[in-house]
Amino acid sequence: MKQLPNFFTLLNLFFGCLAIVCGLQSSIILSVRPEGQLYFDVPEKIWMASLFIGLAAVVDFLDGFLARALHADSGMGKQLDSLADLVSFGVAPSLLVYHFLRLGWAHEPSAMQLDSLLLWPAFFLPLAAAWRLARFNLQQSSLVVFTGLPVPAAGLFFASLPLVYWNVDQEWIVSLLLNAYFLYALIALFCFLMVSRIPLLTLKFTSFAWSANRARYILIVSCIVSVLFLQWLALPLLIILYVILSLLFKNQLT
Repeated sequence: MKQLPNFFTLLNLFFGCLAIVCGLQSSIILSVRPEGQLYFDVPEKIWMASLFIGLAAVVDFLDGFLARALHADSGMGKQLDSLADLVSFGVAPSLLVYHFLRLGWAHEPSAMQLDSLLLWPAFFLPLAAAWRLARFNLQQSSLVVFTGLPVPAAGLFFASLPLVYWNVDQEWIVSLLLNAYFLYALIALFCFLMVSRIPLLTLKFTSFAWSANRARYILIVSCIVSVLFLQWLALPLLIILYVILSLLFKNQLT
């Protein structure tokens, strides 16, 4: 039973590998609308990659929960968890961002002369994730705060983009997701948040008192309401809300 958390950690890594396979098997497609207009699109395998990253997040939560419940925390488990997170929430989401950057630039008049250097920033994400995870492994764990944005949160944000792209009808949101400069801004923001030393709240309760957990309760209620009304769009917005709440209640976290 002591090895059960490590099994879920390996399952996290397995789902991350499947997400990477889906990302590698995807490419931009030139299609024709019924009215004869040409347009660029990304096949649904990228959508499947997002789902595998989501499954990785579920088992990532379970491995930590089981480790605490079984009192099976270990140095090996901590290292294994970080290695799995780097693949599932660092490398795999960066492939999705890479494809969205390609899709964004494909709409530009100079698309046929696209310099591959313009796509490389997608892989700044796993670099920042590796830095964040290595630093985490050298720190004493805290029940109250994370130092910098957790890598799974960043990974889930970018994994949600294909789900939003295929399930949201608002044209301005779709156009925003296909704007390469907007994607560059997101990459820069999330890389900064991961490597920063900004205190961000954990969802671990040391008590259930309102005064000590206002940000957590607000986030939980917001999660329920936003999922009901916003569906897939809720995920990236909740991660942004998580960062904002952590900053607003910063004095209560330190």
